Amino acid sequence: MPVFSHNGIDLYYEDIGEGRPLLLLHGLTSNSAMFYREIEFFKNSRRVLALDSRGHGNSSRPEKYTLQDHIEDAIALLSHLSLNSVDVIGVSMGSYIAQGVAAQAAERVEKLILVATKSYGEQSSMTELFDRFPEKFEGLSMLEKFSSSSSYIYYNQPLIDEWLSKTAKNSRQLTMREQVIASEALKEFDFRTQLSKITAETLVISGKFDGLNPPEKGRETAVLIPDATYMEFKRSGHAPNVEQAKLFLGIAENFLD
Repeated sequence: MPVFSHNGIDLYYEDIGEGRPLLLLHGLTSNSAMFYREIEFFKNSRRVLALDSRGHGNSSRPEKYTLQDHIEDAIALLSHLSLNSVDVIGVSMGSYIAQGVAAQAAERVEKLILVATKSYGEQSSMTELFDRFPEKFEGLSMLEKFSSSSSYIYYNQPLIDEWLSKTAKNSRQLTMREQVIASEALKEFDFRTQLSKITAETLVISGKFDGLNPPEKGRETAVLIPDATYMEFKRSGHAPNVEQAKLFLGIAENFLD
């Protein structure tokens, strides 16, 4: 994987294929390896870029960083590669980063797909989930909480297990401390006043059974972005791109084309 430095942080990314650039932004505690399906699907028609956000994957893992750091890193990648215009797909945390990029560098994003998203949060979605069901998670260690939370997050667990296993085999995982640091970066963000600045043609996709970022959060985000389209996948939770992968890839391809 190639690497570049931004503000003293080494950032790794995949750069595969040729054609119009498509930037992929991954979810919390994951990395670019989670996009193995998307990369394989789009690489024959597009130049696919998949960034390991700071604190994740093969990128540097500082002791503290913010969501704004993630946004500025993604914009810095575009500058590093001399790209004036890209399309962007962001999933979960990646969708927050994508919102920031599309609002703060609007002229550089032509088409935008936000998956399992929300436009604001006082804390990470996982922490909000733990607080929403205190009777289920009280007294558990952080590891036990993560292990017990899956049924509230996803709809098709066997597909998710396969996806997580394959992603883990092809990437460097985070320690529990690094996961906490990554979650802290998502506290108290609010893009609601910025979303009107987005000029990209935008598609927002939520999963019906998403307990982290429920569909109403996705709909709210879509309403705030000028002329955005909203879709709800009926057999998905927090990972529509995995739980209904064929549907997602077909819709994404049609939208981006």
